[in-house]
Amino acid sequence: MTDSARPPFKEALGQRVLLLDGAMGTELYNRGMFINRSYDGLNVQSPKLVADVHRGYVKAGVDVLTTNTFGSTTLRLAPFGLADQATDIAAAGVRIARKVADGRAWIAGSIGPTGTTLAPLGRLSPGEAYAAFRIQAAVMAEEGVDLFLLETFGSTAELWQAFRACRKVAPEVPVICCLSYHFGRQGDQLAGPDPEDAARTITGWGADALGVNCSDGPKTVLEVVERMAGVTDLPLLAAPNAGMPQEVDGRLIYLAGPEYMAEYARRFVQKGATIVGGCCGTTPDMFKEIRSFVRSVSPGMRTVTVTAADEDAPATADPMPILERTPFAQKLYSGKFCVSVELDPPRGMDTTRSRKGAGFLREHGIDVINIADGPRAIARMGPSALAQLVKADSGMESVIHYCCRDRNILGMQMDLIGAHALGLHNILAVTGDPPKMGNYPDATAVFDVDSIGLITFIQMMNRGLDFSGRPLGGQTRFFVGAGCNPAHVDLDLETERFGKKIEAGAEYFFSQPVYDADTLFHFLDRTDQFPDVPFLVGILPLASYKNAEFLHNEVPGMQVPQAIRDRLRNAGDKAEQRQIGIQIARDALNICKQHPRICGTYVYPPFGSYKAVLRVVEVLDDVRENGGFQGGGA
Repeated sequence: MTDSARPPFKEALGQRVLLLDGAMGTELYNRGMFINRSYDGLNVQSPKLVADVHRGYVKAGVDVLTTNTFGSTTLRLAPFGLADQATDIAAAGVRIARKVADGRAWIAGSIGPTGTTLAPLGRLSPGEAYAAFRIQAAVMAEEGVDLFLLETFGSTAELWQAFRACRKVAPEVPVICCLSYHFGRQGDQLAGPDPEDAARTITGWGADALGVNCSDGPKTVLEVVERMAGVTDLPLLAAPNAGMPQEVDGRLIYLAGPEYMAEYARRFVQKGATIVGGCCGTTPDMFKEIRSFVRSVSPGMRTVTVTAADEDAPATADPMPILERTPFAQKLYSGKFCVSVELDPPRGMDTTRSRKGAGFLREHGIDVINIADGPRAIARMGPSALAQLVKADSGMESVIHYCCRDRNILGMQMDLIGAHALGLHNILAVTGDPPKMGNYPDATAVFDVDSIGLITFIQMMNRGLDFSGRPLGGQTRFFVGAGCNPAHVDLDLETERFGKKIEAGAEYFFSQPVYDADTLFHFLDRTDQFPDVPFLVGILPLASYKNAEFLHNEVPGMQVPQAIRDRLRNAGDKAEQRQIGIQIARDALNICKQHPRICGTYVYPPFGSYKAVLRVVEVLDDVRENGGFQGGGA
């Protein structure tokens, strides 16, 4: 994205999750620069070295590049004999970053604390600190930074001096205020102001965003972000160290790996952070993983434009009525309580079990199967191919999941046109899990759009337009659905996305598995403000206590209540645990079916057994219409 195409930073702030870069000092240290010198001074002494670090982060795909100016105040440069070069060093830092970014990232002017305690505890007066910050900020504003990043401050008193200096010299430039925290082993706070008080204070200043960086590592940053999120509506930044450094052979080494940091990045977003980055010990290689995980929960949204040749907007057709699109759509929108069962695609070539399973389900009155698209980033047979084989073999209707992780928008349009030509018209649009979870962890995640963007594109095809807005030469008849998670840790975000999916054109919902009816009903109450579309509740019988723990701790979006995990843990052998798992699923479905917005269920075969599905759904005999369902034993 060029400077002319990239919107002002303030417009992007809060619209999607932005990826801030990571450590500069650690990278310079790893390149042989000793810690007893001014790293900021390298802007004029070794600019190519600084540029090389920036280049690594740009290549990793960050949205915001931070200047190497953290300690470029006159106060911090004085011990190195560089105070008289402060303005040159700060200016060079901005120029280096901007040249490397070349329009592909916003430039954040980094301002760190003075390194000296303010009076009355120290000798530095607030006025002297303000004067030093003002010189630094004025130079960076003149060089054209997109925002100021005030980072690693230990007190709001000193942070205030930096903030007001930035506002004085460049009131139009956004300012992000970040604090640093340290906690003891018992959880007691050792350094940093109270997170809630600090968030309220900084919000009152009129900052554009606030957050926490550096600190003890991801765990501390996650706790502080969660506490701040409860008292402010400002965008939040989370940029932790890669854990605490350890001395190995005379060098300081950060031991946290890319996967660990990436997983915490995902948790930051789930707790409300909209800017995610790193501090000491983080590397460009880490950010390749972090970017993938962050985009899996908040993908980048790209604008699709029509070329100048298409000056007049093409005429669009009205979508085909929903009742006429597919048999599944007709059933669901005619009031039948529908049952959909997930059909596992094979990891290899043999489709025998999947095809037999589809035939068995059809014989026993299941309305539709659904076929996942690489769930948990595990490579399996593509859903369209299996759906076509099933259709030819038994005539069973399928809902095919379509994942945004693996294809760009060109590939998506090609796939969907092909699926439509084969008569596969039921689509479930999903964003997808990051590749790091699966069996090809080094695969590149695309995420051109998320599920909301994909739904929008599919509905364009239903109106006769391709993804770029040009005439398609006909119109599709897709029946498009979406997923949701009633137990999401951030219900505000999940509720907002639920509404956006409906606005984009979602015509039904499959939920993540639900084990607590109260949680589901609470989510339905929160989403009752949106237009009503059919809602199918997810039901996944638990196989064992270990299975419940795995789903709760390792699978994104899954929440298994402690009471249910305890019930399974206290059971006897595995057979008894399976029986309890089925009973829990039956009880949940029996309660959920009573809610007026529940129009069906989406069942995951327990322990891979399609016969066991019948034991779960036989509680639906009193709500199923047309007498099509046939209950049966195991």
